[in-house]
Amino acid sequence: MTAPVPTISSKSELPDRSGHFGPFGGRYVPETLMNCLLELEAAYEEAKADASFTRELRRLLRDYAGRPTGLYHAANLSAKLGGAKIYLKREDLLHTGAHKINNALGQALLARRLGKRRIIAETGAGQHGVATATVCARFGLECVIYMGEVDMERQALNVFRMRLCGAEVRPVTTGQRTLKDAVNEAMRDWVASSSTTHYILGSALGAHPFPMMVRDFHKVIGEETRAQILEKEGRLPTEMVACVGGGSNAIGFFHDFLEESEVRLVGVEAGGRCIEEGQHAARFAGGRLGVLQGCKTYLLQNADGQINPTHSVSAGLDYAAIGPEHAYYHDQGRIEYAYASDAEVMTAFEELSRTEGILPALESTHAIAYALKRAPQLASSDLLCLNLSGRGDKDVNEVARIMEAAKEARGASA
Repeated sequence: MTAPVPTISSKSELPDRSGHFGPFGGRYVPETLMNCLLELEAAYEEAKADASFTRELRRLLRDYAGRPTGLYHAANLSAKLGGAKIYLKREDLLHTGAHKINNALGQALLARRLGKRRIIAETGAGQHGVATATVCARFGLECVIYMGEVDMERQALNVFRMRLCGAEVRPVTTGQRTLKDAVNEAMRDWVASSSTTHYILGSALGAHPFPMMVRDFHKVIGEETRAQILEKEGRLPTEMVACVGGGSNAIGFFHDFLEESEVRLVGVEAGGRCIEEGQHAARFAGGRLGVLQGCKTYLLQNADGQINPTHSVSAGLDYAAIGPEHAYYHDQGRIEYAYASDAEVMTAFEELSRTEGILPALESTHAIAYALKRAPQLASSDLLCLNLSGRGDKDVNEVARIMEAAKEARGASA
C-alpha cells in the first residue's frame, strides 16, 4: 500500500479565482488578450450552468465522438509480464483517434456561443490539429492550424487529414520548428485577431481559464474509468498511469481519483535520448519554475532563463513546459512523475502491437513503457490502469523510419 497523500486543497477548489493552482498557473499575457480571456472565462462559467450546453456536449461526445470508450483487460500483456492485471482505457477508439476530440468539441461549442467563426489552434503530434479541423468542419467554422515544420514532416498523415477537413495548416519555421514554436505563432495570431477568433488551445496549459477548461472537458475519461473498473472488478485501481506532455489526457484521467488516497497516480514524461540538457522533455527531471506562454509552471530552461531545446521521439510530448495543475500536484506529492526514454518507447510500441494487436500513439506508449517495468513489481491482485490516449496509425511511418535507421546502425557496427 502507498502512504496516505498529504492534505491538499480539494480538487473542487482548484484553480482559485485568479486561475492559480497554488503558486502555479495564472495569466501572463499581453494586455490585448486580457479582455478576451475574461470574456472566455465568463462564457465558460455561463455554459457550465446552462443545461442545454451540457446536453449538447454529451450528445456530441456520444453520437459523434464515440463515447464511452471501453476499458479493456490486456490479458495477453498481463500474462506475459506477470504481476498486475493491466487495463487500458481505450481513448484511441474515439473519432479522430485520440482524446483530443473531447476538448475540441467543448471549445467549438464555446466559440459558437461567443459568436466567433474563426478558429486557430496549435498542434505537435497532429491529433489536436485533426480534432480541431474535424469539429470546425462539423460546425462550419474557418480553421487555421499552426504546426512546426519538423512535426509536419514526422506527422505527414495528420497534416493531410487536417487539410482534407478544410483546415489551413501553416508551417512554423522559427526556433526548433516544433510544438513550442507553433504555440508562439498561434498566440501572435490571436493577439491580432481576438475580436473574431477563438483559440482552441490543445492541452491543460496556457493562461487561465484554459488549464481549468481543458481539464474539465477531459474529466469524462476518469469518470468513465471509475464506473467501468467498479463494474468489472468491484474496486478501484491500485495504480493509474498516463503519459504527460502538457498534461490534458493525464489530468482528465486522474481528476476523479485525486482524493482517493489508496490509488497511486503516475505521469510519464518524455525521457528522450537521455536526461541531459536539450536531449529530453522531462520537466520534473531538470526543470525550473518559470513563465512560458501564459502561465507559471516548471520549464526546461537554462540558468539565464532561456528555454532549452527539447527532444522526444513523440511530437506531442516534445514541449518545454508542463501544465500548472500537474506542477501543483507534483509539489504536493499527490501525483508521481517518471519518464521513459525513446529506446524504451520503441520497445513498448512493438510489445503492445505484437501482444495485443493494438498500435499505440508514441505519446501513449510512454505509459506502456512504464508499465512494462512496473507490472512485474506488483502482485497479481493489483490493478494497473493505463490511459491509451491515442492510436498509432499516425506514427507508423516514423516508427518504420526509426527501426530502419537502427537496423542500418547495427549493420554498420557489426
